[in-house]
Amino acid sequence: MTKHKITAVLGPTNTGKTHLAIETMLSFESGMIGFPLRLLAREVYDKVIKKISLDKVALITGAVHGLGMAMAKGLGNAGATIVVNNHSKESLEKAIEEYKSCGIEAHGFIFDVTDEKAVVNALENIEKEIGAIDILVNNAGIIKRTPIVDMEVADFKAVVNVDLVGPFIVSKNVAKRMITNGGGKIINICSMMSELGRDTVSAYAAAKGGLKMLTKSMATEWAKFNIQTNGIGPGYFATKQTEPIRVDGHPFNEFIIKRTPAARWGNPEDLQGAAIFLSSKASDFVNGHIIYVDGGILATIGKPANED
Repeated sequence: MTKHKITAVLGPTNTGKTHLAIETMLSFESGMIGFPLRLLAREVYDKVIKKISLDKVALITGAVHGLGMAMAKGLGNAGATIVVNNHSKESLEKAIEEYKSCGIEAHGFIFDVTDEKAVVNALENIEKEIGAIDILVNNAGIIKRTPIVDMEVADFKAVVNVDLVGPFIVSKNVAKRMITNGGGKIINICSMMSELGRDTVSAYAAAKGGLKMLTKSMATEWAKFNIQTNGIGPGYFATKQTEPIRVDGHPFNEFIIKRTPAARWGNPEDLQGAAIFLSSKASDFVNGHIIYVDGGILATIGKPANED
């Protein structure tokens, strides 16, 4: 059994005891401080939150549902002011209501990430109404499942336009402002398809593979301006979209469970830690990397059917 040393600090009022207690507690993963006065407790709570909070403005594109919303909630709960966009007013308003019901300050703007003029106008409005963007998460994306020989060129281009050109447009214009403001964080949402191919998703894989290399190029050019550009590659997650196939006996469900060392689908909340890390000062010397939040699926070639 590990013995922990308990230190008592005694002294008159206003000699720095509380400050020392806060600094000491924040050096551990968790802690507790009790106070006889409610107002003092509130004051100290505000100081702690201010010290550990992101206290930044974060733009997460397309975060009106699913994994994007989960990451945005994580950033919001960590203290960031959330800004999300979509091209649908109805879905945007519904998402803002969801964020606010969770106690998160959130704002919505309607614009298309593939329309540079609309992006520039939206960024100007965000700065005027909310403040400078400190964190950008390029989350907006689409996918079309069609075999290569059957896929129309227009459909291929549409996927690449949203999933690759969109992050280029938004990042380019946000980075200009970050350079002026002294730095920032950019997170591109990549995919396991940034590394692997799969039937019927050639356009998506091409775009996400390109996004991985665009991330490295952004890091190469912008690191000197104190901008850290990295990516997150989600594995297979339990979302409303995957709900119909996440049932016992479904071939794809069995495939994912057996193929993933963690032996489960990811929960959307599993992405929050990576998003917060890449948005915080803890990642100030991390640049050009993709963090795969996939339960280990990319770390292994899998197991034969006769192995447990």
